[in-house]
Amino acid sequence: MLAGDVVVWSVPLRTRFRGLDVRDGVLVRGDAGWAEFSPFWDYDDAESAGWWRATREAADQGWPAPVRDRVPVNVTVPAVDAATAHGIVTGSGGCRTAKVKVAERGQSLADEVARLEAVRDALGPGGAIRVDANAAWDVEEAVRRLAVLDRAAGGLEYAEQPVPGVADLAALRRRTHVPLAADESIRRAADPLAVARAHAADVVVLKVQPLGGVRACLELAERIGLPVVVSSALESSVGLAAGVALAAALPELPYACGLATAQLLGADLVTAPLLPVDGALPVRRTEPDPALVAAAAADDTTSRRWRRRVAAVRALADARDQA
Repeated sequence: MLAGDVVVWSVPLRTRFRGLDVRDGVLVRGDAGWAEFSPFWDYDDAESAGWWRATREAADQGWPAPVRDRVPVNVTVPAVDAATAHGIVTGSGGCRTAKVKVAERGQSLADEVARLEAVRDALGPGGAIRVDANAAWDVEEAVRRLAVLDRAAGGLEYAEQPVPGVADLAALRRRTHVPLAADESIRRAADPLAVARAHAADVVVLKVQPLGGVRACLELAERIGLPVVVSSALESSVGLAAGVALAAALPELPYACGLATAQLLGADLVTAPLLPVDGALPVRRTEPDPALVAAAAADDTTSRRWRRRVAAVRALADARDQA
């Protein structure tokens, strides 16, 4: 990592997402180019060490050679009203798959049904719809809700992490015909292979930063042996490029990936953001634009907080590497 090349950024989100109105993080530069470090603030230093390993890989090593030059992606639909959801899909850059957020606190099942019906109308009969509940339900509630949501969507491609934990996923999988995808049970698990051993999912969602980099994800995908969807951690286009690199290097890519999330940002850090064209992203690195980075510069308090965090996580990661 090159000394002094650390930039703290902060941009608004177009719609509240994951409980956030603003996304922030750090850019760092190494011999291979610019990289992003942006663990969410609910990750402690120990858990953020994986994110730092991914940053170091992108900055200092670069990524494996791609086997494809375009990556199909889904449009992400936050927990918005039906009319807004319809507009997000029709303005998505040709995406034929939509990932729809459900289980939003304060919303009803009727709100979710209306959102899914609007997404189906926008996609037409040939599009694919998946839902993401972020582990909000227990097994009984998931059985009930997935039956309703599956009908509203005209058939769900899969449900992403509807319940917490591997045991709950395995139990739910025996009681629903909707395919299940594991996200948190991979990303925040001490043993990510437990999902495969328990036959708890049909699909696994891999995110480069939380899992320690592109090469670590490729190794994990091979060991798990299930179809992979590469998803983002709501990064800027600098960070998204790492997810695209993983999707481009996987031997097989049967599903659209959740990497079109630059659409959720109110601003980006590059002049040519990674936005879908005909439902796909190009495979390329991204270069921060100095003027855009300056416009997105974090305030002093946020900047100091991130610099302290980088120092603490970097020291912890280095100590682990030397142990």
